[in-house]
Amino acid sequence: MSTTTKPINQKAWWLVLPVLICVAFSAIVPLMTVVNYSVQDIISPERRVFVGTEWFASVMRDDELHSALYRQLGFSLAVLAVEIPLGILLALSMPATGWKASAVLVIVALSLLIPWNVVGTIWQIYGRSDIGLLGHMIQLMGIDYSYTGNAAHAWFTVLVMDVWHWTPLVALLCYAGLRSIPDAYYQAARIDGASKFAVFRYIQLPKMRGVLMIAVLLRFMDSFMIYTEPFVLTGGGPGNATTFLSQYLTQKAVGQFDLGPAAAFSLIYFLIILLLCFVLYNWMQRVGTQEVEGEQ
Repeated sequence: MSTTTKPINQKAWWLVLPVLICVAFSAIVPLMTVVNYSVQDIISPERRVFVGTEWFASVMRDDELHSALYRQLGFSLAVLAVEIPLGILLALSMPATGWKASAVLVIVALSLLIPWNVVGTIWQIYGRSDIGLLGHMIQLMGIDYSYTGNAAHAWFTVLVMDVWHWTPLVALLCYAGLRSIPDAYYQAARIDGASKFAVFRYIQLPKMRGVLMIAVLLRFMDSFMIYTEPFVLTGGGPGNATTFLSQYLTQKAVGQFDLGPAAAFSLIYFLIILLLCFVLYNWMQRVGTQEVEGEQ
């Protein structure tokens, strides 16, 4: 029995060409421009000097960069530690069917529709002790709360603001994963007399592994690139308490107009995010594989 292979339609590449052009102009060309700036000292529009890796070495020795990186890592890990469990709990408590499910989905997704600068403005007012509900309630508890004057309070307020804004995304992803589990699994669990925790541990959590991986990677990348909300809320202060990597980069590029070091740092920033996401993804894949092999 002979088999014939269909010839590849060469005209199909013309349909992909507009996408490739858009990607080139939106990603590749700007990236190459940044690479060009990172190896030059731009003295004037007409005079540029090639400096090689000098800007990269200068940025890597910057103590302010090291401090911003530690703050960024601590913030991103805190975001994952709070938002992932909270999103799972919220998804488990949401109704599965009926009009209540639709209503809850709309309510949960409301915070995701608010622009980032508006979120910062809302919490800037909400956290004030004179006119904000949160600040006033904390003051009534006897705590001298001030996100503009206390570094720990500022960092905690930014964390709570991010949790309020983005936990619904984790919840919606987990909710979609829960709804994709066939009822046969739950029926078998009921026949075996499994507890709610056993159902979660051996049915729901393994089946949500894919969406959880997406949630972790999305939230880690987004939190590692956070800029607008803390900038509007605290301006990076008090001091440098909430000056994360993105704001440090903006200060370099816009505030000080050091295009060479800023371009070098932006490439380092990109590589840091890429490396951390790669490590995190492979670690989650390895953990999932070990759990599957252990169950077998």
